[in-house]
Amino acid sequence: MKKYFFTIILVTLSVFANAQIQLSDSSKVSLLTASAWYGAVYAYYGHTAILVQDDSIGLDAVFNYGYFDMSKPNFMWHFMRGETDYVLGVTPMNQFMREYGQQGREVIEQELNLTFAEKQELFDALYINSLPENKEYRYNFFYDNCATRPRDMIEKFTGGTIKYPPTAKEQTFRDLVHECLIPYPWSKFGIDLVIGSDADKPIDVRQKMFIPAYLMNSFEDAIIVKNDTLNYPLVKKTTTVLSIDNQLKTGYETGIFSPIIIALALLFITILVCIFQLITLNKSLLPKIYDTLLFGVAGIGGAIIFILMYFSEHPATNPNWNAVWLNIFALIFAILFWVKPLKNVVNIYHFINFAVLTLFLLLWWFIPQQLPLATIPFSMSLWIRSGVNVLVSRKRKISNKRYVSSKYMKAGWGQ
Repeated sequence: MKKYFFTIILVTLSVFANAQIQLSDSSKVSLLTASAWYGAVYAYYGHTAILVQDDSIGLDAVFNYGYFDMSKPNFMWHFMRGETDYVLGVTPMNQFMREYGQQGREVIEQELNLTFAEKQELFDALYINSLPENKEYRYNFFYDNCATRPRDMIEKFTGGTIKYPPTAKEQTFRDLVHECLIPYPWSKFGIDLVIGSDADKPIDVRQKMFIPAYLMNSFEDAIIVKNDTLNYPLVKKTTTVLSIDNQLKTGYETGIFSPIIIALALLFITILVCIFQLITLNKSLLPKIYDTLLFGVAGIGGAIIFILMYFSEHPATNPNWNAVWLNIFALIFAILFWVKPLKNVVNIYHFINFAVLTLFLLLWWFIPQQLPLATIPFSMSLWIRSGVNVLVSRKRKISNKRYVSSKYMKAGWGQ
């Protein structure tokens, strides 16, 4: 998965001028798999491409389904809604190697065990797919990405059935994403917030191939079955064409400020604010300012989850149980906290939020979604603030009622 540069560089060899390119018997088709690179979010998962080479006619083409254009208008809005269009670009192998070499990434080539006719059909399909009118496709992270597209093309033009060996253990989409994000706990936490319970369902070996490394491993031991008596390995030869350069690799996240540490620190600050509020009984603006920031940030997160759940094409975003503690209502009430005529409405919100979060925290282990551990202290901060606001409001009402009753009694006694 890689960035779409300003221009997609097509192979400039003269053979591409003729759509009817005939491969020779010495041609080869290979699957290229690049290791992860931590210099950009889109490269955390590795990358896949298809190489077609034929020295006898000077053909050297890497077909790459991983290009996208960040300069398009409203790119981030369309990306959030899952409306990102990727394109198939074609580059020479030396350019592909130079780019990944500069990033210090490993590239493994798996030469496929295809017949001459299968290679020709696959190349023709790739070439037609790379034409301007055909090159775009709607990207889908789990089901239709830069790894699944090459797999689908190879499967389509292999004159038989490809049998993949089963993987060693039962896994989910979330499990595989976690494996790729081990060096980046904040990225892992963010992904866990926006993908919902559908990402926690067990997936089969083909579904795991949205990760390039899993596609490569599955190809390595796959068998092409053509009939009851004829079957042979899908991969003819595996070669490491580019080794990892550890000196060029981008470093991991460092420091102690992981999501769980920040969540616990926020909870501690929240408790201090609550103690201060209970002592002063809302005679200071500090608790209200703190609530505005706390619920405002939670509301922004809730708005993002709301959009992903109901207005996006992203897979596995609905249902999402994080919407219980990160919801768009928090953003609305962060503003209403300052509207005095609506203080009773705000109190009702705090009561409902406290009740809902109480159930959420009590039933946390039974929720059918793998939630980050940091959600407990984060949601507890919102839970405590709502609970204390309800308590302080009740105390002030009781205090005011006593004051008014005493005043009326004295008036009745003529005092």
